Amino acid sequence: MKLHYLFLLFIFSITAQAQDKQPYQLYIKDGKKTTYKKLLAAAADTQVVLFGEHHDNSLIHWLQLELTKDLAEKKSLVLGAEMIEADNQKQLNQYLTGQINQKAFDTVARLWNNHKTDYKPLVDFAKDKKFPFIATNVPRRYASMVYKKGLEELNNLKAEEKEWIAPLPIAYDATLPGYVEMLKIAGGHGGDNLPKAQAIKDATMAYFINKSLKPGTLFIHYNGTYHSDNYEGINWYLKKYNPGIKIVTIAAVSQKDVSTLETEHLNKADFILVVDEDMTKTY
Repeated sequence: MKLHYLFLLFIFSITAQAQDKQPYQLYIKDGKKTTYKKLLAAAADTQVVLFGEHHDNSLIHWLQLELTKDLAEKKSLVLGAEMIEADNQKQLNQYLTGQINQKAFDTVARLWNNHKTDYKPLVDFAKDKKFPFIATNVPRRYASMVYKKGLEELNNLKAEEKEWIAPLPIAYDATLPGYVEMLKIAGGHGGDNLPKAQAIKDATMAYFINKSLKPGTLFIHYNGTYHSDNYEGINWYLKKYNPGIKIVTIAAVSQKDVSTLETEHLNKADFILVVDEDMTKTY
C-alpha cells in the first residue's frame, strides 16, 4: 500500500512538471540551465553587471529591479542606464537629492516614454538608498551627428560638449561581428556610419561606467541587450579602458519555448535570460 502511494506521488509530480508554465529560464553561456541564486552570487562577486534588456519587456524590467534590490543587500551599488543621456546628469542628480520632483524631472530631462513604468522604479530605488545613478548614454544628437557625417565630426564639438562623450578619438573596429551584422540587417542603409553611431554610444556608456567605479562597489548597468551581447559593445570598450575589469553580462532573448536554449543564443553572455515570447509588453 505504501509503495502504491509513493508511485502515485511520483506520477502526480511528473504530471505537475509537465503542466507547469514558466515565464522565463536562466542559462549559462554553454546552454546549461542555471538558477537565479547562481546569477545573484556571480553578480555580487564582480565589478560591473551589464544587464541586457528588451526595452518593452515587463518581466525583464521586474527582474532588473529584483536583482538590484537583492544585490543591495550584499554590497554598495552604483546604478546606470542607457536610457538617460549624459547631459541630463545634472537634472538626474537634482531628482535623486530631492531638489526637483518627478514632474519637474519629466520636464527638464529627455526621458523615454516608458520611463514611468520601466526605469522610474530603478531610479527611485537608487534615490531611496542614496546610491548614485549615472546617465551613461551619449546625447542622441551626437550619435545622429556621427550617423550623418562620421566620427570625425565630433572633433568640432565645444569643450563642454566633449565632456558628455567618450574621450576622442574612440577606438573603433568595423570587423566586430555585431557591427558587421548591423550593416547586414540595415541592407546598406546608413553606410559605414551606422555602426559608428552605435560605437559612440557603446564607448560613451563604457567610459562613464569605468569612470564611476569605486572600490568595493558594484556598478549595475541597464542597456539594450544588443549593446553588450556576445561580449561586444559596452563590454568591448570597458576592456579597452580597463583591461583587468571584472564583468558579468546578462543577455535577454525571447523564445516560444523557454525550456531549452536555442542554438543561436549560445555564448551571448555569461547568463542568458530566456523569456516567453508571449510576455506582456509595456508599450
